[in-house]
Amino acid sequence: MRLLLVGATGLVGSHVLEQALADSRIEQLVAPTRRPLPQRPKLEAHVVDFDRLPEDAPWWKADAVVCTLGTTIKTAGSRQAFRRVDHDYPLAVARLARRHGAESYVLNSAMGADASSVVFYNRVKGELEQALAGVGFSSLTYVRPGLIGGERRESRPGERLAVGVVSALGGLLPRRFRLNPAETIAKALLDAAARAAPGVHVVSSDALV
Repeated sequence: MRLLLVGATGLVGSHVLEQALADSRIEQLVAPTRRPLPQRPKLEAHVVDFDRLPEDAPWWKADAVVCTLGTTIKTAGSRQAFRRVDHDYPLAVARLARRHGAESYVLNSAMGADASSVVFYNRVKGELEQALAGVGFSSLTYVRPGLIGGERRESRPGERLAVGVVSALGGLLPRRFRLNPAETIAKALLDAAARAAPGVHVVSSDALV
């Protein structure tokens, strides 16, 4: 299959990239990114501006899409900028990929995603899930991790502290609140894309421990 991956330079996306390149189910991997990726066998990488995506580029044609785009309000600089990265970009990618024939879309969402939430982060994630449901994919999967474990390029002191606490508590916590390793999330995303089961599916945090 031909897989389109957006967010390949992030923590979870980089794990999807490595797993996909080693996966015999993936014949070709297309990765539009904001900064260049090294050349690799099976990898077709394109540097893009997500504010000005090339709507008619031939590389949009794919069997499935995995989206791991995401940021924080602090990194983005404002709620508006956060929403653009975590809602507008994934939705724009979904619409373009679907227009070019993609049948399956897999989103790295978040535990607590809910369009009616009073928590801004959760509300944006929930609104994106709702919007994606109207794009027309035959297979749509929301992977909803909790706290993600792994080494990020960017500094997130609060998240690092939380990871330390959750790791120390380990098995004392209910499964849904335990640490979700980035590589485990990546595998769930990739498996859902390859399986392309008809309908809408949710992979919850307790399945990612």
